Amino acid sequence: MAEISRLPGPIMDLWEWQYEGLCRQADPDLFFHPEGERGGTRRRRDEAAKAICSQCPVLNECREHALAVREPYGVWGGMSEDERRDYFSKRKVRKVS
Repeated sequence: MAEISRLPGPIMDLWEWQYEGLCRQADPDLFFHPEGERGGTRRRRDEAAKAICSQCPVLNECREHALAVREPYGVWGGMSEDERRDYFSKRKVRKVS
């Protein structure tokens, strides 16, 4: 018989917050830009996604997740790809200083 005490426990609690996200009721295309989208079109789509995030009960959990895993795509926790990239580049500069 397999020794199950070494196996990781259930991790549902780590992900359950996602069920409460307002993004689940929205068009996913709002949170992820199509290839080549730039300028005002991209900015307006990001702003519309962030407007949903701003009302979301799990905004903090979502943002923490996106930052922890360095989510490369989409709007997560009210932060766009560019904002997350800026966040990490500023942290890198501070650590070097």
